[in-house]
Amino acid sequence: MKKWILFSALSLTGLMSACNDDDSLNPVFISDSAFETAADGWVAQFSEYSTETDSTTFEMSASRTRLPFGLDTSKYAYRMQSHNRADDMFMYLKKKVTGFDPNKIYNVTFEVTLGTNYPENSVGIGGSPGSSVYLKAGASNVQPTRQIKDKMYEFNLDKGAQSQEGADAIILGNVSNGDDKTVYKLAQKNSGSKTIAVKPNEAGEIWLFVGTDSGFEGLTILYYDRIKVFLTAQ
Repeated sequence: MKKWILFSALSLTGLMSACNDDDSLNPVFISDSAFETAADGWVAQFSEYSTETDSTTFEMSASRTRLPFGLDTSKYAYRMQSHNRADDMFMYLKKKVTGFDPNKIYNVTFEVTLGTNYPENSVGIGGSPGSSVYLKAGASNVQPTRQIKDKMYEFNLDKGAQSQEGADAIILGNVSNGDDKTVYKLAQKNSGSKTIAVKPNEAGEIWLFVGTDSGFEGLTILYYDRIKVFLTAQ
């Protein structure tokens, strides 16, 4: 719904700013996607499963669609699902943003609104479908993708393993709905005080990704209602 925005130092006064050593204001870049009219550059992918297993076994699918019954079904979101039979499924969205200074470092933070019906204390195979599925977000000057290693589709960046963070990713929380009932709610997840520091590549590009690292060995269905990313020059 909303596109890539650059706020100048002047427009940021009194709203949002970061100061450098000479007290001048650094620009804040915002990528704000609500999926109402398009995917807005976000592309879905899956990793952390065997190359020798039929992909249909994992029930993987991803598409822009309307929010489910129980939420505002007139609104759109990005729906992702997979069955974590491999005990470590990572399903994620990625997006390239451009126009950055290759000589600067940017601090990246995230706000995600997630449509989910999994209670915090729910019980499932291998772990909770709510609290054992970790929502992660990251940034890199290298495109996130899957690569084949030891007959596995592995994620090429350092996202960490399940409840652990990696050099390229931070945890925003889990996918629970904040309720004790199995009912769809829009859950607000954010990076809080945590940031990812990234230097753009020579073309001034940064890749963003948001996804779930699952310890629950069952079917997970989630709706990304909104993904908002802030990039502030150091």
